[in-house]
Amino acid sequence: MEITVIGTGYVGLVTAVGFAELGHRVLGVDRDAAKVRRLQAGDPVIYEPGLAEKLVAQQGAGRLHFTTEIAAGVRHAPILFICVGTPSLPDGSADLSQMEAVVRQIAAALDGYRLVVEKSTVPVRTSSWVHRTLRLYTRPGIEFEVASNPEFLREGRAVHDFFHPDRIVLGVPSQRAGDLLGEVYAPFHCPKVITDPNTAEIIKHACNSFLALKISYINLIAELCERTQADVHTVAQAMGLDQRIGPEFLEAGLGYGGACLPKDVQAFIHIGEEHGLDFSLLKEADAINRRRVDGILQKLKRALWILEDKEIAVLGLAFKANTDDVRGSQGLAVARALLDSGARVRLWDPHAAARAQELLSPSERVAYTDSIWGALEGAHAAVIATPWEELRALDLARVAATMLTPIVVDGRNLLDTEAVRAAGLEYHPVGRPSVAFT
Repeated sequence: MEITVIGTGYVGLVTAVGFAELGHRVLGVDRDAAKVRRLQAGDPVIYEPGLAEKLVAQQGAGRLHFTTEIAAGVRHAPILFICVGTPSLPDGSADLSQMEAVVRQIAAALDGYRLVVEKSTVPVRTSSWVHRTLRLYTRPGIEFEVASNPEFLREGRAVHDFFHPDRIVLGVPSQRAGDLLGEVYAPFHCPKVITDPNTAEIIKHACNSFLALKISYINLIAELCERTQADVHTVAQAMGLDQRIGPEFLEAGLGYGGACLPKDVQAFIHIGEEHGLDFSLLKEADAINRRRVDGILQKLKRALWILEDKEIAVLGLAFKANTDDVRGSQGLAVARALLDSGARVRLWDPHAAARAQELLSPSERVAYTDSIWGALEGAHAAVIATPWEELRALDLARVAATMLTPIVVDGRNLLDTEAVRAAGLEYHPVGRPSVAFT
């Protein structure tokens, strides 16, 4: 069937490419003309494993096209997926201005029934505002409906997650809307949760906030392990064997970042407070996460005594592996904290360096390197900030020989303690005993 996807960021582009590979005829819409030209040329703009190849294949098959014209998108299909950004406002609430602007443009172009589907992460009852806005700006007599279909794509695994979902949530107002979305998702045989739009909107925030709670909980346990010479890795492993808990998101480290979890936690806190609820549980999870960068800085201070004028390598700038997204990057947060302490930083990432430079420009005290070894050469210490496979597979003896003082603070617990000891490194992981310099 014909589908229009409005917004071609991480979610929108993966969704558009995925629907096309399922056999649908997809038109992607974005207001950024330069981005649309790149997409039309087969450049996905973002780094996501497998995305570029699928983009080119679906364009070649004639099932995927891009435009800057929302009106063309409205004419193209009976179902319109909105995938625009909903960033945080200063008070933590979601900024829905992009959503509202798109909805008004859709309303102006409607010439018959359309199902407008929120795929962006939005506060509960946003579907009611979308419906009201469409009614205000649409010509009398035009039919439309509004549904919620939250996404659960993980950056770095978004293509895989699109084709192998744990579940599909469809918040629909009618049987007609449910049948349309059922046709879109007919190829999938995972559980499908059919509910109302309000419930669907809450499901997404509830899921992401629970994952944030889980990450912050294991990081709180990591702090206790560090103070008692226990091993958080073993604690987490034992916890994960309990089927009621599971092993996912029990990896202690620098904490969560990115464009979703921090924003969604803040938005959910704001939603709860708007409805007179005390969401202090989530506030504390957010506070624990914010402390993670300070914890890394304290490890460096204990190892180096004085940070001023020290050369520190920060290895990894993407907020997670297999993406070039630096929004909410803990690696960049560490770099900024080091700069505030008077240190000089050398920054490396295999895919995210260009995006990082938009947020932290090169300067006398900020250098970007093309290789891990360039970052480590003569460094007083190194911080592992992103779990790239290149870092997991490091030649540790070469690391020790390359650095001025062989001190590694492992914010992602990537390295093997015995291998580190054998290489002669001083090693400070998270929630596990350190290895002293020999």
